[in-house]
Parts: sequence; C-alpha cells; structure tokens
Amino acid sequence: MGLPALEFSDCYLDSPQFRERLKSHELELDKTNKFIKELIKDGKALIQALKNLSAAKRKFAESLNEFKFQCIGDAETDDEICIAKSLQEFAGVLQNLEDERTRMIENANDVLIAPLERFRKEQIGAAKEAKKKYDKETEKYCAVLEKHLSLSAKKKEAQLHEADNQVDNVRQHFYEVSLEYVFKVQEVQERKMFEFVEPLLAFLQGLFTYYHHGYELAKDFNHFKTDLTISIQNTRNRFESTRSEVESLMRKMKENPDEHKSISPNTMEGYLFVQEKRSFVSSWVKYYCTYHREPKRVTMVLFDQKSGGRMGEEESFILKSCTRRKTDSIEKRFCFDVEAVDRPGVITMQALSEEDRRLWMEAMDGREPVYNLNRDSQNEAMVQLDVTGFNVMKKFIYAVETRGIDEQGLYRIVGVNSRVQKLLGLAMDPKTCADVELEGQEWEIKTITSAIKHYLRMLPAPLMTYQYQRSFIKAAKLDNPEARAAEIHNIAHRLPEKNRQMLELLMKHLANVASHHQQNLMTVANLGVVFGPTLLRPQEETVAAIMDIKFQNIVVEILIENHERIFKDAPATGGGVANTHEHPMRRRSTEGKAQSCSERPLTLFNTHGNAQERGTSITLYSLITGPASPSPSSPRSPSWPMFSAQSSPQSASTSADSSPLSSAQRKARALYACKAEHDSELSFIAGTVFENVHPSREPGWLEGTLDGRTGLIPENYVEFL
Repeated sequence: MGLPALEFSDCYLDSPQFRERLKSHELELDKTNKFIKELIKDGKALIQALKNLSAAKRKFAESLNEFKFQCIGDAETDDEICIAKSLQEFAGVLQNLEDERTRMIENANDVLIAPLERFRKEQIGAAKEAKKKYDKETEKYCAVLEKHLSLSAKKKEAQLHEADNQVDNVRQHFYEVSLEYVFKVQEVQERKMFEFVEPLLAFLQGLFTYYHHGYELAKDFNHFKTDLTISIQNTRNRFESTRSEVESLMRKMKENPDEHKSISPNTMEGYLFVQEKRSFVSSWVKYYCTYHREPKRVTMVLFDQKSGGRMGEEESFILKSCTRRKTDSIEKRFCFDVEAVDRPGVITMQALSEEDRRLWMEAMDGREPVYNLNRDSQNEAMVQLDVTGFNVMKKFIYAVETRGIDEQGLYRIVGVNSRVQKLLGLAMDPKTCADVELEGQEWEIKTITSAIKHYLRMLPAPLMTYQYQRSFIKAAKLDNPEARAAEIHNIAHRLPEKNRQMLELLMKHLANVASHHQQNLMTVANLGVVFGPTLLRPQEETVAAIMDIKFQNIVVEILIENHERIFKDAPATGGGVANTHEHPMRRRSTEGKAQSCSERPLTLFNTHGNAQERGTSITLYSLITGPASPSPSSPRSPSWPMFSAQSSPQSASTSADSSPLSSAQRKARALYACKAEHDSELSFIAGTVFENVHPSREPGWLEGTLDGRTGLIPENYVEFL
C-alpha cells in the first residue's frame, strides 16, 4: 500500500487522523534515511570490491598473456593458431576493460555516493529540521493557547485584546510552519522517486559499460536506458490520470457503496450465518459461502475473519430451492431457507442485512426476488454509431487536422464543459448540424477535441466493446511485441463493422496527430494515455480495472503505430486465437456484402436511428422498454437489448469473449425480428418460439430449431422461456 496524501486543509484542523497520516510519512522518511545509509555503506564496499576485482583480473590477464600453447607436431593448423592466440586476445580485452574500469571506479564516488549523501543530508535532513521546528511550534502554540484560555474575563478590555492578538499571531505562525512541513514531507517523498533512483541508474550504466561484453553491452544498455527514460516519462504522465480515476472511484464508493460492489466471477459470495442444531441446541455458525448459478452449487467454508485462517474443510451441495423466511417465524432477522438436492432437511441462513438477503435470494432465484432497477440508462441513447455520428466525427477530425494539428497539448487540454456539450448537441441534432461552422474562430480547438472524446465516452458501450475488452487487455500483456500486434489485429477484426470503421477513422487521425509530436508534444504514448480509458473503459469501476489502464494505453498505442497494417487487411485465416472458431459470415464485411445481425455494432440496438442509416437489412419490429435486469455476470454492454425482470438470468453470457450458456436445451422466444443473410441463419419475426436452443461455437450466437430447421439465432434477440 502507498502512503496517504497529506491535505493542506488538514493542517488547520490538526486532527488525530492527520497526525497519524503525517506519522506514516515520517516513518517512511526514517526508513528511507536508514536505507540510504546502508546503501552508501554497501556502495563503498562494492567500489572496494571492484578495485579488488580489477586487480585480480589484471593478474589473471597477465597469466593468460604469459602462457604459450605448444602444439604437437611441427606445424599448426589454422584452428590451432587461432586457439593459441586466443589467450593473448583474452588478455588484451581484459587489460583494455580494466583500464576503462579504473576510470569508472574513480568516478563512482561522484556518480553514486555523493548524490545519495547529498539527497540524504539536503532533502531528508531538511525534512527532519522542519519536523523539529514543527514540533517546537506545536508545543509553543498549545502552551500559549492554554495560557490564553486561562485568562480571567475580568481583565481590562485592552489586555484581553492584546492577548487575543498574541494568540492569533502564534496560531498563524503555527499554521505556516505546519503547511511548510507538510509541503516539505511530501516533496521529499516525491523527490526520492527520481533523485534517489537516478544515481543508481547512472552508476549501473557505468558499471555495465565496462563489464564482460564491453562496448556491445554498453550499446545494449544505452538502448535500455533510452527505453527506461521513456518509460519513466510515460509513468509520470499516467500517474495523474490514474490517481484521479482512483480518487473518483473512491468518492463514488463513499456516496453509493452498494452500487459499486465488485463483480465476482461467481454468481454470489459472502458471509452467511448458518443455523446448526446439535443435541436440541441451536447455534449460528459463520461461513463464507459461494453460489454458482450453473450448476446451482453452494459452497461453504468455516473461516475466521479475525485470525484470517480456515477453520474446517469445504462443504458443498446442489441448491433445490430458496425461500424467504418470514420475520414472525424466527427470532433472527434477514433469514432465508434453502433446500438441497443431495442432502435432507432445510438449511436456515442469515444474511448480513436486508439488502444482502435480497441479493442472495435474487442470485438463487428465491421465491420473493427483488430485481435491480436500471441505473443511469437515461443518458445511454445520447449518441450512437450511425450516419450522423460518423459525419460529426469526420467533421471534427477535419477541423482539428486543418486548424490545430500543431497545437501543444492537443487532446490533453480540455475545453469548457458547457461549450463542449453545446457543440456536440448542435452537431448531433439533424436540425442544426448543417449550421455548425468549424472553420472560423467560434469554436476553439480544445472544444472540438473535447467533443470528440465526449462523443466516444457517451456511446452506450465503449467503441472497442465490453465483449472484447478483456481480450484486448490480455493481448497487451503478451511478452512478444509482434505477438501483441498480431493478436490485437485479430481482435480488431472481430469488432462489429461500424465499431471497426469508427476505430479506423480515429486511429488514422491519431497517427496524424502523433506525426506532428515535435510541435504538439503529443507522442503515441501520450495519445494512449488520453484515449485508452475511453475506448476500453471497463464495465465495472474497480481499482483492478484502473490498474489495467496502462494496458489499455498500450492497446491504443499499438493500434496507432500499426493502424495501416491492422485496418488495411483482415488477419490471415487461423492467424491467431481470435479466428479459431470464426464463422464464414464474420468475414463477409471485407467482401462488400450487406451486414448480418452479427456484424452490427452493439450501439445499434439502441432505439435511435433507422435501419437505412445503419446500412443493414435487419428490421426491428419491437423494442422492449422498462427496467433492465441483466445477470450480474453478464458481459453485455448496457446497449444490448434489456430483458424484463422475469427473464431468465441464464440467458446472459458468462465470459467476455464467448457465450457459454447453460448446456441444457431450452425454449426461447424472439424479442425482435431478423432476416437471415446466410444459409446457416434463421429468419423469424418477433414472438417466434424456438425449440432446442443451446450455445453455438460462434460467439454471440445460439443454435435453435424452427419448423424442423436448425440454424443460428442472435443471442441478444431472444429470451429464454
């Protein structure tokens, strides 16, 4: 865990919590000070060891130089001549290396020891002096305050007024010292990240330069040093954005903790108290319970939170039913009864709260379920990937590239929010879009760039979709750079057609922006920082998701650097994991054919726009409205058709890249109409009932039977009966 931030405003409160946080910083500085002392001691020992090593290697080189190979026979082969000379060559290399090493050792004190000593004395020492001053002023202020408060109210007004002024002066001085101390403490904590590491980097550079591989190793390290310098700069750039994201999430968690609970790979898990009856005595035992919707398995384990250790073996059973326990039937609150398929009797469980019981019963399909209300759906239909959206983005991009491609901080500097909202609203409105002029000075470049980012953020699902979000992140974590690019190439061509087209438009533009980085200071890495969290935003806000931001940035960097290769050609068949089970129809978009249900962007299931604009022959006959209740584990974006509360949760997918539904064959009803565009698809109208519905190997599709014919059905077009 990192150190907590020290707020200047806390200096005026001087609360116990502030003192605790300040104490953690002081302890860290003490630990750093001791560590630097040890490092200086070890550094001097290392330098002495290097001197000894150098002397030993010189002696070794002399021995090699003095030894002469004697070969059998009166003549030597070329190989024998080469071998005979090798010892002298070795000796010469060692001598040359040690000559350079001697100079390196002589400079080691200036490169390593002196800077560390200087940082310890000047920075940490200054912080310690500031602490002494702070402690002294604290003591002085408290003493003056206590003395002042003990003054009699009967003293003359002039004396009291003078005393008040004196206390105010002392108090003001105390606050100033406190602010200066907090500033100094945090300054030293931040400085150590580079002033402490930089001397080590410089020392290692010198050390590696003169080691076994000599000049070649120095060149390799110089390349690494360049990469490291760039990485440090990128880390600096990402630090602020990551910190603000985490801080924003923290505030949201404080305001609405129940709405931001982390999504578990299991259907439901948490602590429950289980009623156990032994010898006519009833007791409540605390278990950590996990419930998997498929195959309806409940797992229980005794676990002591205080000691952090298991208390017994895991128990499990298959759930048969779940029933809410009425309040008047038991003395405990928040109880519900479950029955198991593989064990007799009723098991009574107590949840931690009424809300917790509701969640458990909803997960277990309890007899009195309460479903979640749809959250924040009112803003989801503001923008979409239709003809209007493409025209607006092209218009914005053209304005940026013709007017402001060289502006410093392009896309980093944000526009005034009200102006951004106004511009986007006018541009997206069919009545006013033609009147929006971007060539003049009415709209600043920062307003236009902010409108581009805002448009992408307001899409009901991220441009690169929730479905493939984890796949892109996984690809960015591959060790081999070429494998990274190849896998991202594959996944990009699995995106819906309109999403891929918009992504290509954006990446081509960002590559143009990056090509002017000498003027606008926006490198590929900087653009990755700006667009990564927008294009690959996670479905749930968690700290783990925020920590993946750096990999989101890498994905965008790869797309920018390789945009011509990625978007010009589809990946070779079987070229990666992404294409292993790809259906032939998924490749038709590259042949200029009309799109089928599978190729439409997730956002096109929104109620805005029309089929002609979207370039598809699929017609929607009906739309379901009302609160949405997707399965908690569903990876679908909010823009997928939402089902009513009575819809079976099993219709939701459980993987970010596939749709492994229940293996049982079931009936399903069509929510929308669909016209087949491939022999393997089924055509149907809204309300059609399918038989034997089960998962397909094609991601996002089901297989079902209609009128004796079996074919593919879009997964999000049906609800299970």
